[in-house]
Amino acid sequence: MPLKTVKFPKEFLWGAATAAHQVEGGNHNQWTVWEQENAKKRASMASSDYKNFEVWQHIKARATDPSNYISGKAANHFSQYKEDFSILEKLNLNAFRFGIEWSRLEPEKGQWDAKAIAHYRDYIAELRKRNIEPMVTFFHFSLPIWFEELGGFEKRKNVKYFLRFVEKVMSEYGKDVKYYITINEPQTYLALCYWRKEWPPMKKSIFLFAKVTFNLAYAHRRAVKIIHDLNSQSKVSISNASINVYPGDNSIITKISTSVIQYATEEYFLRRVIKSCDFIGVNFYFSSRVYGFRIHNNDRRKNDLNWATHPDHLTHVLRRLYFTFKKPLIVTENGIADHDDSRRKWWIASTMLALQHAIEEEIDIRGYFHWSLLDNFEWAHGHWPEFGLVHVDQKTSKRYIRPSAIWWGKLVDRFRRESNNEGR
Repeated sequence: MPLKTVKFPKEFLWGAATAAHQVEGGNHNQWTVWEQENAKKRASMASSDYKNFEVWQHIKARATDPSNYISGKAANHFSQYKEDFSILEKLNLNAFRFGIEWSRLEPEKGQWDAKAIAHYRDYIAELRKRNIEPMVTFFHFSLPIWFEELGGFEKRKNVKYFLRFVEKVMSEYGKDVKYYITINEPQTYLALCYWRKEWPPMKKSIFLFAKVTFNLAYAHRRAVKIIHDLNSQSKVSISNASINVYPGDNSIITKISTSVIQYATEEYFLRRVIKSCDFIGVNFYFSSRVYGFRIHNNDRRKNDLNWATHPDHLTHVLRRLYFTFKKPLIVTENGIADHDDSRRKWWIASTMLALQHAIEEEIDIRGYFHWSLLDNFEWAHGHWPEFGLVHVDQKTSKRYIRPSAIWWGKLVDRFRRESNNEGR
């Protein structure tokens, strides 16, 4: 696929992304409790959940094993982060998005862990030493057990504890970090926790769905004020779960349904926080094709999780968000579950072209973070989906850089040199 000769901005952030619970290993939070309680059930349901997936024969042994649904040591990133940062350098990346795990810093209410605080201080310093721009995520689905037992974000009065965590992070690391994500994909968290009952606390309640929506939006706005007060140069946003919802035919019903679904699944929450965002974090993985009142994706190309893959649709997402909200954009997540690395190069190439199209349209796009740097623990699916630029052996934690990642690293090097008018 021929890429355009469009130059990326000189200060463009080329990065990879992770989430603390998905890669660190050794965490103890509400997710680890849920994993222990549900691992056997998830394994027993694997056949009915995944048997129609193209990769079923490849994943069957892992997906039917209860240990697949226990995060355990995950990618062991907590101990091997320096090795992982060296991989970032090998791939010519200049930015890295990661989470600071609240349950590590504050394992018990009001009790801060000095070793954990020191760990993340060293972690950020190591990134800075390598000239890699850090982007910190405060809430990426995992919460301290004590916070969940108090009712989590279901209660407005509990937001003060999250804000206290934000203030603590800023007091410890604020001078060394410019970019922050307060909440990762609030729409996903709400849908899977309070509607579809797939994630803890597994409650289906319109009342709680609405309550948590308002409380997360409130928490974000208050967190932004704290961050800006403590570092006026900081740039803050949410990571928006961005889906390209498009009509499959020209009927009026389909067009109306498309608009309603797009608004309900994405824009409703975003409009509640957009004024406080310095940019919009864009997480994009798939599109939804609408016929009448239903979504029907009958696509040939799917990833290992059976998601319809349309990386070129990223341009549509960026266009809609930019011209609707007039805010700079950073792609904070974008990737493909692809265990044999047969489609990742195509995905990345199509995505790079989509970014170039956006720049041609004068859309203010300031960074791209690929999901994920490492094969990780993919929440309720467990370990078997492989999103990593780097394959991680679950038994040994040994890292293997995938060929698609090496190819992309060379492409990023070219883009960066062209942005700096080098190599011409």
